[in-house]
Amino acid sequence: MADRSPQIRATAMPTDLNPYGGVFGGWLMSQMALGAGSLASRHGKGKAVVVSATDFAFPGAMQVGDELSVYCDIAATGNTSFTITAEAIARERNGEAETRVAQGTFKFVLLDEDNRPRAVNAAALSAND
Repeated sequence: MADRSPQIRATAMPTDLNPYGGVFGGWLMSQMALGAGSLASRHGKGKAVVVSATDFAFPGAMQVGDELSVYCDIAATGNTSFTITAEAIARERNGEAETRVAQGTFKFVLLDEDNRPRAVNAAALSAND
């Protein structure tokens, strides 16, 4: 795993399981959306809402008690939006083994105080890099 910081970390609990005993994919997607939203709001300096979620894959399995780390990167910047890739990595509860359990792409639109799309401030973006 590359030396990078996760946007969020969470532990999978029994309520996060699907009927087959694995972690529910919807829970993984929601954690990824939270991490991506945090990045969009921080870089956009304000309210950012998800408008699409695409390209999801679930290459690995996660068990109850495993720790999930969500890593996000801004893949593209539009006039009023960010496209953010998210990668979910599970670490086994009692060890160091890691598995990529999900990946996907989110698009966020920045909103003003009237909940209307607002422009991405290029000067603020370069200050965050």
